Amino acid sequence: MAFRRRNKSYPFFSQEFLIQNHADIVFSLVIFILIGLMFETTAKTAILFIQPQYNISTMSADGEVTLYHYGWKDCATVLFYLCITIILHAVVQEYVLDKVNRRLHLSKSKNTKFNESGQLCVFYLVSSVWSLYVMATEGYLLHPSSLWENYPHVHLRFQVKFFYLTQLAYWFHALPELYFQKVRKEEIPRQLQYISLYLVHILAAYLLNLTRVGLVLMFLQYLSEMGFHLSRLFYFIDENHHKMFEMWSVGFVLTRMITLTLMFLAVGFGLARSENQTLDLETGNFNTLSIRLLVLFMVCFTQSWLLWKFFRFQLSRTRELRLEQAARKRAAAKQQMQRTPKRDSVGHHENGLIKAENGTSPRLKKIKAP
Repeated sequence: MAFRRRNKSYPFFSQEFLIQNHADIVFSLVIFILIGLMFETTAKTAILFIQPQYNISTMSADGEVTLYHYGWKDCATVLFYLCITIILHAVVQEYVLDKVNRRLHLSKSKNTKFNESGQLCVFYLVSSVWSLYVMATEGYLLHPSSLWENYPHVHLRFQVKFFYLTQLAYWFHALPELYFQKVRKEEIPRQLQYISLYLVHILAAYLLNLTRVGLVLMFLQYLSEMGFHLSRLFYFIDENHHKMFEMWSVGFVLTRMITLTLMFLAVGFGLARSENQTLDLETGNFNTLSIRLLVLFMVCFTQSWLLWKFFRFQLSRTRELRLEQAARKRAAAKQQMQRTPKRDSVGHHENGLIKAENGTSPRLKKIKAP
């Protein structure tokens, strides 16, 4: 299974060899783990990587239900699905984005941004639809109070836990992809910023048992970011598409406001009314005043920082547009000055004849006959 066209062969385990064949190497590792399921001695170890761990069975009105909680074994599951994500990343790059790039003939800088937006667009689309489905089936949309009621939410359904594990796998996979995709040094700090922010917030929601609130916030964030990257993709295809950026700007500000409102409603008021507000690691209860303030500060700081960056970019863009308009007006005035006809010192031209300053034609001299 080859993901890249081999134009040149490199020495084994060299830097270029690893970059060119990283998807094939990871695919071989995944096959090796799957083969482990075929043998009784290695099946237990292989299941540790493939299937979410820490499951318990409880009885409910619908019958026996299997629930999950988190633990250190989740690291193995995240590692396996990190490998799966690397393979899917290579498939999207090779069979979708590279084919579009060959038709567009973009510059190197635009090509890098196009690939980034294309990959993130696919991920945000899948994650938005998936998270919306989970919220609908879990009843979070019809009963918003369930986001903070009966805290701590230690036991999770399979789809909720699997969603969080795949989210962590994707954002952890984005770190080695900076090396595999040969991202420019100027772009690495920017990408590390948003990768780190996603990892910190998702891990905080997962470990502090705030998975319900975190799920809703991820849906809002992914929906907003998908709008931005879709706008950027259409802009690279046709630079006259600017209206989608204007629509995204409105959605971006609304998303920030809804996120802050939801956090204050769920954490600032909902959890504050809970009777059990003592730290208990065994039961997974982190509902204390200091932790609530820390969570609110982290979310408010992130949203404020995003808004500050957004408004600063919009102001700088407005200034650039004004300077461009002023430069165009000066250039148009200069061209108009150059197009105006120059007047002669004696008179001016009209209908191919020279006229004097008072508008009369000069008298022709009579030529004497020889």
